[in-house]
Amino acid sequence: MTAPKRTPLFDAHVAAGAKMVDFAGWEMPIHYGSQLKEHEIVRSDAGMFDVSHMTVIDITGSDAKAWLQQLIANDVAKLGFEGKALYSGMLTEDGTVVDDLIVYLTSYGYRMVVNAGTTDKDLAWMESHKAGFDVSLNVRRDLAMLAVQGPNAIAKVCAVKPQLADAIQSLKVFQGLPAGDWFFARTGYTGEDGLEIMIPAGEAINFFNQLVEAGVAPIGLGARDTLRLEAGMNLYGHDMDETVSPLQAGMGWTIAWEPASRDFIGRKALEAQKAAGVPMKQVGLVLEGRGVLREGQKVVVEGVGEGIITSGTFSPTLKHSIAIARVPAATGADAQVDLRGTLTAVRVVKMPFVRNGKKVFE
Repeated sequence: MTAPKRTPLFDAHVAAGAKMVDFAGWEMPIHYGSQLKEHEIVRSDAGMFDVSHMTVIDITGSDAKAWLQQLIANDVAKLGFEGKALYSGMLTEDGTVVDDLIVYLTSYGYRMVVNAGTTDKDLAWMESHKAGFDVSLNVRRDLAMLAVQGPNAIAKVCAVKPQLADAIQSLKVFQGLPAGDWFFARTGYTGEDGLEIMIPAGEAINFFNQLVEAGVAPIGLGARDTLRLEAGMNLYGHDMDETVSPLQAGMGWTIAWEPASRDFIGRKALEAQKAAGVPMKQVGLVLEGRGVLREGQKVVVEGVGEGIITSGTFSPTLKHSIAIARVPAATGADAQVDLRGTLTAVRVVKMPFVRNGKKVFE
């Protein structure tokens, strides 16, 4: 058994009183005392997450654009200005999800961020599809990454980095730009405004401590999961994986069908699925009574069929349980979930559940 990996911020987590757990082969903080309190801090103020376990890949070469247009389902030609970010799935030939990722247009080519647990698989997949393309991949193991999220996140980062305040405040949503060896992106995984900041590993602990002094609370993986679920954001390995089509996992909007001549990996399979009729869809479920919706619970839609909860939790913001589920395409506004053998009524809603700290579904 291999020892879990540690991010450059490991010592800072321990010093901050984190409870460390194994996550995708990394020793990561699950919480620093109270998952609930950490969740509420991000919704009301500013918190920071160590996301250094995720992998940053710089992509260069004269064929980088053409290669990415084949590799991922979204189209990097949409990246109209430097720093613009794009969310996409990377698909198998069968039209299922190898991974979900973000790619930025940079001055030298592209920067991609992929998930921690899928990194080895992703890199092998990319390497296996490079033949005939002038493209190079530089895996940036020298970088740490901190996500600072919440309504006061940008202001507090600017207080720590006043010399970069104008540049940070000028960032559009879903844009990232370099500042020397640092890279500031206005992206995140919480449904709040904020930044994901890539920094040289050796500077990470000092920056973490400066943020703490500026009133940014460290936040663990526990709250990260409840925050992303309220925001209706997929988690790889739960809401989609190599057994699931993006069309059934709420990722249809990430597929660029035009131009029709762009033959990305998985396109033919997805076109066949669309032509045949996609049998399942992703929805949000709301349980306003007692009980907690959990991953793996069966969803029953009377007269239609059955589905499954792919992520579920108690929502600290809404004070009741919510879930992401994959259900039959004909599902309407009502369903039932098997809670310990009892079919319990739930409402079917359009996600997200929460944006900028407020309930958004009907």
